[in-house]
Amino acid sequence: MSAAHGALDGLRVLDLTRILAGPLCTMMLGDLGADVIKVEPVTGGDDTRGWGPPFAAGESAYFLGVNRNKRSLTLDLASAAGREILDGLVRRADVLVENFKAGTLEKWGVGDAWFAAHAPRVVRCSITGYGTSGPRAQEPGYDFILQAESGLMSICGAPAGPPTKYGVAIVDVCTGMLACSTILAALEARRRTGRGQHVEVSLHDTALAMLVNVASSYLVAGREARRFGNGHPTIVPYTTYPTRDGQVAVAVGNDAQFARFAEAVGRPEWAEDARFALNRDRVVHREVLDGLIAEILRGDSAQAWLDRLRAAGVPCGRINSVAQALEDPHAAARGMVETVEHPAVGALRLLGIPFKLAATPAAVRRPPPTLGQHTDEILREELGLDAARIAALRARKVVSGGDRPASGSSVETPPRRTS
Repeated sequence: MSAAHGALDGLRVLDLTRILAGPLCTMMLGDLGADVIKVEPVTGGDDTRGWGPPFAAGESAYFLGVNRNKRSLTLDLASAAGREILDGLVRRADVLVENFKAGTLEKWGVGDAWFAAHAPRVVRCSITGYGTSGPRAQEPGYDFILQAESGLMSICGAPAGPPTKYGVAIVDVCTGMLACSTILAALEARRRTGRGQHVEVSLHDTALAMLVNVASSYLVAGREARRFGNGHPTIVPYTTYPTRDGQVAVAVGNDAQFARFAEAVGRPEWAEDARFALNRDRVVHREVLDGLIAEILRGDSAQAWLDRLRAAGVPCGRINSVAQALEDPHAAARGMVETVEHPAVGALRLLGIPFKLAATPAAVRRPPPTLGQHTDEILREELGLDAARIAALRARKVVSGGDRPASGSSVETPPRRTS
């Protein structure tokens, strides 16, 4: 495959999701080269289009952040004509991703039996709050609630303070990433078997899986987790410390690193101290050691300590603001901030793509779409509808919006698959 095309070039993805987990999943597939059609309600579109401020030219920053590399089609799925269009798009898709309430597609007649009969090669991914089985299967899921229920909040925050949520919707983010991985696995299985399958991920299951080593400590040893602030439950020193002009994070992962750390901060005797020589003892005496380290690091600037610790091979870093992190030269060198031309906003800065493929590079090929921007294009090119039929659908409010070509040469139209 040419290096100009992504790894998933030629793959058709039908995106029936909204908010964050689903759109992040489909954006990742789009970044990898898939042609993603985002189906949105005729009125308002994806909920996050209204989530702000901030907005840019009427487009919410939230929506812009997780919907690049997609084409937008508005569709009234409550109407028979809308479901007929959906039927046609599903038949031509390779992947369908949805985060409706469990049973919604089945209610519309698009269940397992329909897929087996009419679209047997389609990989259908359901993203739900609590899964499609179990006593809570019919309940909607919300990132904040799952952070609370899963135990994630119970291990975040100051030891003497209240449980605290993460600063981003981390359960949604991880669910979207797991959905993408699961879809790719199902596509590989399809390559061998010739058939698609129904796969599912849920916020509930993802949130529990995110407990990883903390969950293992409970399951193996019956040890209930607690909060350590910025510290680590089983590694010390592994936390943040104040300096003369800011805070730094220090992560000493083993006893050899600790000896180098002790030397770098002018306390080589710590490496021989029975309280600190071994990590298991440092964990027991964490309050004492953290207090001693904090007292020493307050004596110099953050940069001075970072230079000294890095020279000694001790992992450390400055606590940056989001702005500082995104404007860092290394972020630029890694392509983690990109600019794309948006039809309404103009030059739009977006987060870059975190995965790098040498032969089939991922790319920002399209800006996030305006609502219904590609409706006419999709109906015409994918389903063969003529202008009169599209106008009739618009008059009946089955669809809305219309073609609005993006400006700028940086935006490409993905090649259509011919087979």
